[in-house]
Amino acid sequence: MIKTVIFDFDGTIADTFSTLVKLFNSKAKEFGLDKFTSKEIESIRNMGLKELFKKYGVNLIKAPFIAKKIRQDLGSRITDIKSFPNIKKILLKLNMKGYQLGILSSNSKENIEKFIKTNGLEIFDFIHSEKNLFRKGKALNTLLKQHKLNPESVIYLGDEVRDIDAAKENGLKVISVTWGFNKKEILKKNKPDYLVDKPEEILKILTI
Repeated sequence: MIKTVIFDFDGTIADTFSTLVKLFNSKAKEFGLDKFTSKEIESIRNMGLKELFKKYGVNLIKAPFIAKKIRQDLGSRITDIKSFPNIKKILLKLNMKGYQLGILSSNSKENIEKFIKTNGLEIFDFIHSEKNLFRKGKALNTLLKQHKLNPESVIYLGDEVRDIDAAKENGLKVISVTWGFNKKEILKKNKPDYLVDKPEEILKILTI
């Protein structure tokens, strides 16, 4: 029986994608990289993060610096970011039903806390920030141990292939959402336990 629901933040709860792309493009020259064109923006949504970095020449050593800079710049705009349609309603319903709710994200805890306060979503039992883009599986393992969670009673939701990988690495069921960064095709290819197009479908899965 599922008792705990852990959410990714960017692309799952918060609609940050277009803002993150704009922030990246505004700093691309500083990073020694090219800006993403509108055509490329669509194509990258069908890539995993490592594939994206390799294709566009993002040095993995430089990646943490880029991510940190983008997170910092996002902080000044986070209160303007909106949640995806109906996700707030679903989160509030899950809270009312007594589920333990958490967030695991590569975004900063400060940004997430600003967002949830602005959007009236101060309902989460824990928020865990993992700055390393490629350590989500290990971060999820740490979170499970820290909160003494049984993997069989936990389900994880995310919008990227790396969310699927992190959940599988820890023996968790995973729900992939199609309204975020990665497109439905690549998510489906990586075989999540569930694939949803609308937030309302989350409730149906949890009541199975």
